[in-house]
Amino acid sequence: MSTVDTAWLRMDSEGNQMMIVGVAMMSQPIALDGLKDALTTRFLAYRRFRSRVVQDVAGAWWQEQDVNLDDHVVNLRLHDAPGGGCNKPALQGLVGRLSQQPLDPVLPLWQMHLVDNCVGEDGKVRQALIVRIHHCIADGVALVGVFMSMFGAHPDSQLHRPSEVAVELAEENPWEQILLPITATTVKAIDLSSAMWLKSMRLWTDMPAVVGKIGQLGQTATKLALDAVKLTTMESDSATRLKGKPNGRKHVAWSEPLPLSEVKAISKAYGCSINDVLMASVAGALRAYLRSCGDTVDPACEVRVMVPVNLRKADGHQKLGNAFGLVPLVLPVGLEDPVARLREVRRRMDELKGGYTALVAMSVLGVLGATPKQVQNEIQNYFARKATAVMSNVPGPRTPLYLAGSQLDQVMFWVPQSGDIGIGVSILSYNGGVQFGIVTDDALVRDPENIIRRFEPEFEKLVLLALMDEV
Repeated sequence: MSTVDTAWLRMDSEGNQMMIVGVAMMSQPIALDGLKDALTTRFLAYRRFRSRVVQDVAGAWWQEQDVNLDDHVVNLRLHDAPGGGCNKPALQGLVGRLSQQPLDPVLPLWQMHLVDNCVGEDGKVRQALIVRIHHCIADGVALVGVFMSMFGAHPDSQLHRPSEVAVELAEENPWEQILLPITATTVKAIDLSSAMWLKSMRLWTDMPAVVGKIGQLGQTATKLALDAVKLTTMESDSATRLKGKPNGRKHVAWSEPLPLSEVKAISKAYGCSINDVLMASVAGALRAYLRSCGDTVDPACEVRVMVPVNLRKADGHQKLGNAFGLVPLVLPVGLEDPVARLREVRRRMDELKGGYTALVAMSVLGVLGATPKQVQNEIQNYFARKATAVMSNVPGPRTPLYLAGSQLDQVMFWVPQSGDIGIGVSILSYNGGVQFGIVTDDALVRDPENIIRRFEPEFEKLVLLALMDEV
């Protein structure tokens, strides 16, 4: 197991389990055997899904074993809501409870729940597939790819086992592949940044020495080292009710889809990216939630979210493992004007583009995976205290997908939060729609639906102002 994957393996805590959790809403029920067939053909082709994790003082590795799918697939049925109708809160409650339940360490670290009788807000009865996979197996981008590979483009699509070459490529260490093309000078910068991270508290007292070392590096390496300094010396964001010690009890909620075409139109109207619009809507929703709780939101109030950035090459091959870095984005929650908020988000996003923060963060995570667990915990907790949430935005398929003849209507996922971070926001687009999801710790937010329902109104404010030509 790579040191990056090992680092994720060791991040489990009482407050946060390092699982990626997903929910797929199927238009028609699929048979349990149909799901197992898809898992056998696609999931179990990859060694990691057939292997348990073994650890000792020297590290961790995959130990292949026979897999009994009955240990990994559970079939449940939701109770009807009192008086009938939508029972989405019951499904969200189930997902929340599963998000805090550790995976069985004697088995490969994944599990699925096939849940019948899920009545949506539109009154339609669907079937939910809840997926839980440990982050040490792969990151969100990789797991979305593997999960979606179980689906076909047509109701009668036949699944085929991936080729041996594809399986071998998927098991390659993505961290090594990312670092191989980097020059020796740049690698020295990564080594320097790692040392800076591990000795972060010394930076404040020894900055002249650090600057001197940076001056000896090339242009690319200098940028790497400077980004490392920024990362290690960033101040904490604003103290809000969204920050605090998690207790491990989780709540989840997700929105109904917004038309992606509308989001694209608004991004064009404001001359920014789709991502900028979505991030600004998140900032507005958090602001509205804090105000609804009676909190004073100062104009200088800022919420830092850690955003995963994919570092894989777009070579068309499925890759497992973790190949991303976390980039800190500070949301201007204190700005009341939606347009000003969007422009500030765009400016801050532009500042992050072209930097090496994600590469530095990933390389240092690899270093931490080789250090004693106590050292890793202390350093990751130090940085977790600098942020309020983790936020991910993954583009999904643009056309409908099918599993065992049933159409995938909606799909949502949540990435885990490390250290004392207790908020996770996810954005996923699929089949012409985009959805917001949120997971919160009970110690911080007990009613995540109160945040979720504020995303669409914040987006609609941007729509209205664009129509009024106040861009």
